[in-house]
Amino acid sequence: MLRIGNYTFESRLLLGTGKFSDLEVQSQAVEASGTEVLTFAVRRLNLEDRNKQHFLDTLDLKRYTLLPNTAGASTAEEAVRIAELARASGLCDMIKVEVIGDGITLLPDPIETYKACEILLEKGFTVLPYISDDVILAKRLQLLGVHAVMPGASPIGAGRGIINPYNLEIIIEQAVVPVIVDAGLRAPKDAAHAMELGADGVLLNTAVSGSGDPAKMAKAMRMGVEAGRLAYEAGMIPVKRYAAASSPVEGMVHT
Repeated sequence: MLRIGNYTFESRLLLGTGKFSDLEVQSQAVEASGTEVLTFAVRRLNLEDRNKQHFLDTLDLKRYTLLPNTAGASTAEEAVRIAELARASGLCDMIKVEVIGDGITLLPDPIETYKACEILLEKGFTVLPYISDDVILAKRLQLLGVHAVMPGASPIGAGRGIINPYNLEIIIEQAVVPVIVDAGLRAPKDAAHAMELGADGVLLNTAVSGSGDPAKMAKAMRMGVEAGRLAYEAGMIPVKRYAAASSPVEGMVHT
């Protein structure tokens, strides 16, 4: 079971709801993914215009936990306002803190992210910060009291997979809260790799919504996450420099 704050989930795949071609395709992908957590940008969801249909109208929300995010924020103050709007709308008190510091790489601003988390924790939110694969920042945020850390595998939407597995391994090794690998994944092998490293889950959006068949890709990612987790729990053989015979050599008859 994946436990984040007071929430418990069976699925370790979290799914973003943006960039799908239409709501039907989105619904099919959500179903195929087996996810229990749906994340979305609060600033891109007009909760007041009831004439415009959005994913909240097409999904059985009793089956899912919503994870609003603060995408579009560039300062801690903006992120806090967006989080408060989401909670005031009755969506969820769990928030993915996303404060972008660079418009080209879309990498998160570590200082503003830390400030936002500090304020939101004081306000009683369940806080999940999106960060770069920064080992020290991950540690500092956990000492602050966040409920999970979400290091990116590579820049948002880049599809480069895990660029720095070493840093992710260290973050996971030192973690006292769940580590959800977020951003930059492309293929099921990337999701499996993250889970093999010991991540507690992965969050995907573009890898699914931008694929040729989102529902099929969502299923593939689901299987990748499950396979990677099973491999991690089973314990993989160590990497060796030279070959090692798969059959025992003791007792063999020499001719």
